[in-house]
Amino acid sequence: MKKLILATTAIAALAAPAFAESHGSEVKLGIILGFTGPIESLTPHMRDAAKMAMAEVTESGALMGGTTVTAVEADSTCIDSAAASAAAERLITSDGIKGIMGADCSGVTGAILTNVAVPNGMVMISPSATSPGLSNTEDNGLFFRTAPSDARQGEVMTQVLMDNDVKTVALTYTNNDYGKGLADSFQAAFEEAGGTVTISAAHEDGKADYSAEVASLASAGGDLLVVAGYVDQGGAGIIRASLDSGAFDKFHFPDGMIGTALEENFGSEINGSTGQHPGTDSPGNAMFVELGTAAGFDPTSPFAPESYDAAALIMLAMEAAGSDDPNVYKEKVMEVANAPGEQIFPGELKKALELIAAGEDIDYVGASAVELIGPGESAGNYREITFEDGKIATVKYR
Repeated sequence: MKKLILATTAIAALAAPAFAESHGSEVKLGIILGFTGPIESLTPHMRDAAKMAMAEVTESGALMGGTTVTAVEADSTCIDSAAASAAAERLITSDGIKGIMGADCSGVTGAILTNVAVPNGMVMISPSATSPGLSNTEDNGLFFRTAPSDARQGEVMTQVLMDNDVKTVALTYTNNDYGKGLADSFQAAFEEAGGTVTISAAHEDGKADYSAEVASLASAGGDLLVVAGYVDQGGAGIIRASLDSGAFDKFHFPDGMIGTALEENFGSEINGSTGQHPGTDSPGNAMFVELGTAAGFDPTSPFAPESYDAAALIMLAMEAAGSDDPNVYKEKVMEVANAPGEQIFPGELKKALELIAAGEDIDYVGASAVELIGPGESAGNYREITFEDGKIATVKYR
């Protein structure tokens, strides 16, 4: 690691004219998340985290000679690929954005990437699209994600369940790219570890009654029910039908199911249930929690730390490239995200920009202990949770 060398005001001033020749005083970044749809209770915190990073950079005056950053929001819906693609197209062609923080759900993220981002040469950094299939999508080096692939989550789910002496499970998943990818990766890992999946059945979102699905799951049996769905949609319906019928009273929840809505809707009814979502107990996360709490959003909400980091990486890569052109700064994302360099944590974006301007290397650790591997995706850390007294409680980090 290089020792910290602070960039002086004089150095920043010398750098400013070069940027001024090719940059305006404002750069727009798109935030495209499912503000309506099956995870709408999570996305306001994700948006606010990303905007906090943008505000931090703007207030620093240190991005490309004093460039300000403006957020432009669009609704991915999480489930409607056509609507999500149209929204992303508007961000690029009408609003003139230079990068996308998003999208959120895997299906719409893949659609935007293939139909909009790649044809338009636009960088996307998703904080929450976790489908393993995205690792192999042709992206021209434009796509990154700060949340780990569900190939990793399947392994972590298996570890959590085995550590809790759970050997047989029924499994239901939302019928889309996210649900199917997670279900497949989990089942493969769980069975390899000696566990038994008694049934793996898809469910559709948007139904009023899930009693038939639950009856099939119950007939197969299991120590508990794994619900790979959405906290504001079919996953919640599956839980309610299970509790009302007495089919299951203990569940395991992956990332799309964990949020305050789970506490509000079920409380102590699901005590003893378990789960995991991307998260870390790193020093950076503690800093982020303090900053987010002061800013008025829930920094412990799933994917909020990853959203701050996604936005930060776009802006730091721009500074490193000396350009807001996505086809130029895409080459710098992995560089600013990884060692070697001065470690950078939440609240230190001004320091990071000044170090870059001074020709120094940075290693952006951020709120989620960022380390990008392979095709620009997170190596992966997880927070294991359980339900105690109707509330989500942290067990440990993996």
